[in-house]
Amino acid sequence: MTGEVLDVLVGVFLVAGGLLSLAAGIGLARFPDVLSRMHAATKPQVLGVLLILLALAVSLRNGADLATLVLIGGFQLTTAPLAAQMIGRAAYRTGRVHRESLDVDELADRDAAGSGPAD
Repeated sequence: MTGEVLDVLVGVFLVAGGLLSLAAGIGLARFPDVLSRMHAATKPQVLGVLLILLALAVSLRNGADLATLVLIGGFQLTTAPLAAQMIGRAAYRTGRVHRESLDVDELADRDAAGSGPAD
């Protein structure tokens, strides 16, 4: 590909990644409950970071830089869902989740049986 086409591709990836990251930030500030905020913090944020990393990979095209970008992307893909799971678990255990807004509450039976906190 020519340099101009690659520059346009990098620009598109950067703008799309920036807009998704902005949407994640707005979602964190505006959504009403923990579970909605957790969704906003993980889905568009990770995709936005991956698009920005892809733009950097197309722009840099150096072996060492690409390896670093792949590691960063891998860490984002592994840590964001785990962090969301832990945030959701902590919110549920502390009662900050509006249980009436849940479609399925798989842990309600455990709480009703008095088995203590869910694992």
